Amino acid sequence: STGTASGAGTPVTGAVFGRNPRNQDQWIFATGTQTTLTQEHAKVKLAWDVSSTLRASYTFGLWKNDAFRTGESFLRDAAGNAVYSGSINISGRQFTVAATEISQNRADLEHHMHGLSIKSNTKGQWDWEVAASLYDYNRDLVRTPTIALPAANSGGAGRITNQDGTGWTTLALKGIWRPTFASGNHQVDLGLQRDSYKLRTLVSNASNWISGGAESRFSAFTGNSELTSLYAQDTWRVASDWRATLGGRFEKWQASNGTVSNATSTLGFVTRSENAFSPKAAIAWQVAPELVLKASLGRALRNPTVAELYQGSIAANVVVNNDPNLKAEKSWTSELSAEKTLEHGSLRATIFIEDTKDSLYSQTNVTVVPNITNIQNVDQIRTKGLEVAYHAADVWLKGFDISASFTYASSIIEKNDKNPASVGKWQPRVPRYRASALLGYRPNDQWMMTVGARYSGNQFSQLDNSDVNGMAYTGVSRYFIVDLRTRYRFDKQWSASLGVDNVNNAEYWNFHPFPNRTWVGEVKFDF
Repeated sequence: STGTASGAGTPVTGAVFGRNPRNQDQWIFATGTQTTLTQEHAKVKLAWDVSSTLRASYTFGLWKNDAFRTGESFLRDAAGNAVYSGSINISGRQFTVAATEISQNRADLEHHMHGLSIKSNTKGQWDWEVAASLYDYNRDLVRTPTIALPAANSGGAGRITNQDGTGWTTLALKGIWRPTFASGNHQVDLGLQRDSYKLRTLVSNASNWISGGAESRFSAFTGNSELTSLYAQDTWRVASDWRATLGGRFEKWQASNGTVSNATSTLGFVTRSENAFSPKAAIAWQVAPELVLKASLGRALRNPTVAELYQGSIAANVVVNNDPNLKAEKSWTSELSAEKTLEHGSLRATIFIEDTKDSLYSQTNVTVVPNITNIQNVDQIRTKGLEVAYHAADVWLKGFDISASFTYASSIIEKNDKNPASVGKWQPRVPRYRASALLGYRPNDQWMMTVGARYSGNQFSQLDNSDVNGMAYTGVSRYFIVDLRTRYRFDKQWSASLGVDNVNNAEYWNFHPFPNRTWVGEVKFDF
């Protein structure tokens, strides 16, 4: 942002002065990734009623993504030519633009998904389900130049990132048992689940990044993870106005075959295996026909992903940028809610408290020299808050509906030994206030009109809350947005709609600026 006071470098114009999320001076000199893409989606769903109580279903999904992302320089030399790299001079200060700072890439992706399930529906004492799925990166290539634009437009040296072989599988065996005892009715949910994930990433050098093949290895990382879970939950109708739920989930997590490679060497990691138990309990009391009180307490875990564990690099024969010893994120969550049935709808209020240990976040460890920035465990974050939700149909006049919610949350970092400056600060992406409302009016079967509003207070994306300027590239800002939509149905098949998003033309950011006032039209035909 400051450069060096000097007469050196190519004098340029076109750079835009501004401030970054930390409210520091900066020069904006190019676009990042202007994207032109074509996505293709296909899905086939088949179902077979084997009998009146047994159904088998299969789903196949295909997703293709061809994308071209490029940067465009704002900088112009004295002759008006675009400047993409090298030593430049802006108003008497010298800066250096790296060769790949304004770059481009091309992606060629094709992913396949299969899902299969067999499910019984007897409504009797026993029901069961077997479900399996497979997601496969059948083809996943991203090509990037290592030379500067505009020369890179014609080819030249670059790298190819290949994730072929990455994917995951799931298998779930579920059962429902509905016994009736003298103590009351029960519904027992039982399940055994296995999730398996594999990461395969190879980055290769290429003499022609546009059309050439992979040559020598530049880097690579691989790894597998498995999660096997066994759970049981009993929902017990203690009495006509009392219902209790008690359950538990045992998990065994394993990470294996983790490796990180550079051009000449590969470092491997030992297999990790950990067990955990997550209990839950809830109780509901029907105080009156129109009022129910609920309370719940539960524990949940989120294990680190393969990419978080092994996606790094090697420097001086030491792994950097990743931590293969990351701990699981562990949360205790409690809720107390009251829900009241009204004449035309319902009103619910919920108080919640969540205490999370070892949250997984990208941060800088300032306790080591040199500092390391990667995915790390944040010791403790505590969140307390209140949510109020209201829904009503045919209120005030027939066909007029309302849905609205308001959330207050106080989410504070209580302990973080690796980055003490973040202690006492707000958890990223959790605003103090958030609200939404949707008003709909249906005067008849043909017309439907809606007004939607969304509000979010200030947010941060950095753990130390140093990004105080949300109205900047990579920033996160507050917003208040109003959307309008009207739909007319001609008959059972044809309908048309017209709407305006962000009708109040608000400027707001979440990493990038969102569109201002936008008109949206649609004509739809249903078979």
